[in-house]
Amino acid sequence: MLCRLAASSRSCGSVLFRCPATPCIRYVQTATSSAANLPKPPPISDLITEKDNADALAWVTEFSGTDKKIPRELVELSFSRSSGPGGQNVNKVNTKATLRCSLNESWIPRWAESTLMKNPHYVAATHSMLVTSTVHRSQAQNIEECLGKLHSMILSAASSPIKKEPSAEQKKKVEGLMKADKARRKTDKIHRSSVKQGRRGKGGGFDF
Repeated sequence: MLCRLAASSRSCGSVLFRCPATPCIRYVQTATSSAANLPKPPPISDLITEKDNADALAWVTEFSGTDKKIPRELVELSFSRSSGPGGQNVNKVNTKATLRCSLNESWIPRWAESTLMKNPHYVAATHSMLVTSTVHRSQAQNIEECLGKLHSMILSAASSPIKKEPSAEQKKKVEGLMKADKARRKTDKIHRSSVKQGRRGKGGGFDF
């Protein structure tokens, strides 16, 4: 059943809509929101060069900071009544939060897009991520749960294609293995040489 949405209040550059026919509220972005507190991803679609990987890693490191939270103004939120166990609020207030975020947003790195499109939360019809939460009894906590899930998804997708440099310990181990292999080959060469010299001494200089 379709219903007409009417604006009831404004907050943080967004409008809160109420649907009189169904127990739901939709919180949509109506103005360009600032993403100043989020790092701007470098314009990279594929991590090919060493510099690409270094720039991507720098972005991931900054985005993973504890103070880097996705502002709710950058996503579309809707609310509905939760079902199932959960106390007196269940089926009475709109505590269930549903988050939708377009993958075309400028603050989402392009190199993470293909990985995000393989995520179960990806909706192909709208080219967006859809996340819900009914874990908590309060609407505010479920919003934070959705935003946290989205942050983790983007962080994981942006990190997976990065080719990380081996650690100092790993480099040292590889160098040790290379030295050991070089020493073994040198020993084998000396052994083969001595065997040939022995054959020459016994067989009149012929090497069979």
